[in-house]
Amino acid sequence: MNTSLNNKSSVEEIRKRFDHDVERFSNLETGQQATVDAPLTMELITQAAASNNPDANNILDIGCGAGNNTLKLLEQLPDLNCDLIDLSQPMLDRAEARVKAESLGRIRTLQDDFRKADLPSEHYDIVIAAAVLHHLRDDEDWDMAFQKIFDVTAPGGSVWITDLVTHEVEVIDQMMWSRYGDYLETIGSAEYRKEVFAYIEKEDSPRPVTYQLDLLKKSGFERVEILHKNSCFAAFGAIKAGS
Repeated sequence: MNTSLNNKSSVEEIRKRFDHDVERFSNLETGQQATVDAPLTMELITQAAASNNPDANNILDIGCGAGNNTLKLLEQLPDLNCDLIDLSQPMLDRAEARVKAESLGRIRTLQDDFRKADLPSEHYDIVIAAAVLHHLRDDEDWDMAFQKIFDVTAPGGSVWITDLVTHEVEVIDQMMWSRYGDYLETIGSAEYRKEVFAYIEKEDSPRPVTYQLDLLKKSGFERVEILHKNSCFAAFGAIKAGS
């Protein structure tokens, strides 16, 4: 994945693509098909969140898509107050309808770039960021985004992430991308593999799990945890010290 960050998709280009992709993100049983182990990682991050913060009241779902991860969390912690943020209004509309059908809590939607959104400090007991942070670009962008996640997390709260990742060792990175390509061919074809890799090359700029765990600690989180990793996908999180 060598495209210069300057040539990657803009925020507006990403928004437009997701505006027309709502159905693909609306299956609670399978998650996103192109993501390895999507049902498992949805289950793991929401179970971890519920286990660590069983008395949670407020959650933030960053890049919520059609709401799958919030819905999974509501299966374990019903009637949470949910703030759903996404670039795409059609995604938010679908997420809001689905979440309102399952929760009596306050549901708020924000069509915005998380990095620029006006969000309350130390408010969210649980923050979820699923398949979204790979859109961050340079080191400064990653650093600022993770610092904001820390700032909006309540004392004792936690953040749980699932995402596309790269690897620090070049030969391992090549091996894992090859494995991911083989997976794509099992669910599609060689042409599907090329199609997925092409939009990753254009749109995404993922980082290694190790890089992100270090950022979580740097931003102030007290503890980090890896839940799962398979090929180029991982689930992990961090816990903020209590007050």
